[in-house]
Amino acid sequence: MIRMPFERPTEHYDERIIDIDQDICSLIKKRKEVSDNNPGFPPLEYISKWSETFELYEDFLNSLFASMMNEKQFKPMVEPAGFRQYIAILKSAVIGDRFYTLTSMKQYTNASVLTLNIDWDNKQDIDSNSHQHSHYELDINGTYDCRMINGGSRSDHASYKYVISPPLPDEISGIQLRFKEYSFPFKKSEASDEIVFEL
Repeated sequence: MIRMPFERPTEHYDERIIDIDQDICSLIKKRKEVSDNNPGFPPLEYISKWSETFELYEDFLNSLFASMMNEKQFKPMVEPAGFRQYIAILKSAVIGDRFYTLTSMKQYTNASVLTLNIDWDNKQDIDSNSHQHSHYELDINGTYDCRMINGGSRSDHASYKYVISPPLPDEISGIQLRFKEYSFPFKKSEASDEIVFEL
C-alpha cells in the first residue's frame, strides 16, 4: 500500500498563531513521554465535557485523539525494493479450529515481505462471530519495524501481508515471529490469540 504524498490544503497561515502551534506540538511530545507512548483514548464523558468547556465539536475531538492514539501509522513506510530471493519457511500452527501457515518470505535489499495465511472449515453451524475479521500485529523481538500492508478474508480463508525492515537475515533459524490477534486495530488491551512461530 503506497501512501499518497501530503499536499498542503491551503496557502494561508496566520503567523500570529505560530507560538500556539509550537506549544501544541510540545504538549503532544510531553503527552507521549508521560504515557510511555501508549495514551489510550479518553472516556467519552471527558470528550463531551471538553467539547462543552472549550467550545469544540465532539467529533473533532474524537478524530484528534484517535489520530494521536494511532500515531505510528503515520511513520514513513519502507517500500520494498531490489528483489533478491525467496526463502522457504514452511511453518504451521493449529490454534482452536484455525490453521496458520507461513510458506515463504521475499527478500529485498531493504526489507523482507511475509504473508500469514489462516484457514478454517466453513461449517454452517459455526457461530457467525467465531471467524469475524481480525487484525494481526507482527512482532519480532521488538527489534524490527513490522507493518501490515494489506489483508483480507473470505468464508474460510484469510491472508495478511507484512513488510519487515530492516530485512531479516537470509539464515532465519532461531528467529521468533509473534502474531497477536485483535478484534480491531490498535486495541492493545484486547488481544486474544497469540500465534508464535519458531524458525
